[in-house]
Amino acid sequence: MKTTNNHLTFLIADDHSVVRQGISLIVKELYSNAKIKQAANFKETFSILKETKIDLMILDINFPEGNSITIITDILIIQPNVKILVFTAYDENFYALRYLDAGASGFLNKGCEEEEIKRAITSMFSSGKYVTKNIKEKILDSYMSKKPINPLEKLSAREVEVAKLFIKGYGNLEISELLQIKKTTVSTFKIRIFEKLEIQNLPALIELFNFYYEEKK
Repeated sequence: MKTTNNHLTFLIADDHSVVRQGISLIVKELYSNAKIKQAANFKETFSILKETKIDLMILDINFPEGNSITIITDILIIQPNVKILVFTAYDENFYALRYLDAGASGFLNKGCEEEEIKRAITSMFSSGKYVTKNIKEKILDSYMSKKPINPLEKLSAREVEVAKLFIKGYGNLEISELLQIKKTTVSTFKIRIFEKLEIQNLPALIELFNFYYEEKK
């Protein structure tokens, strides 16, 4: 499935070399004469963006310096017309809408088949975007029902307070003493928090707060 457009430049930003090489091979199958740049961190990413016009950027979520959502605005300031396809192992149900809202044009999970990667890349040029059917439904559902993109907005102020204490490593007894509530009430809060966020464990809670939580000013 080679295309005739061979004047495209790609930037693959991922801290894993094997991912960058694998995506490069797929891009070459689609666009044999395409130019491919690679970046393993934020510094390399910005260096390339400042020197070379990029048509499509394939961007991972997690880097040693932090989460890539923090740099999307800066990327688009440098190159307003660049298309950004987020390519990650992270769950699209939690992360896709936030990245799309931040300015990405597409979102794809690394667990997909090679054919879907090709479909996503070509779609980024033909329609300017790519999301799975699941995410299309979530976008529509969010719009129709006015559900928040940030899942933490489902939590009450008290639930956020309890969740933050769990994240800091406090146990049920410590939290009950700090907040002057019953230990059973703390357990109820924990169950409710996990249900609302659709998670099963503390690491998932930490991950969500690292990604979505912003201190109120």
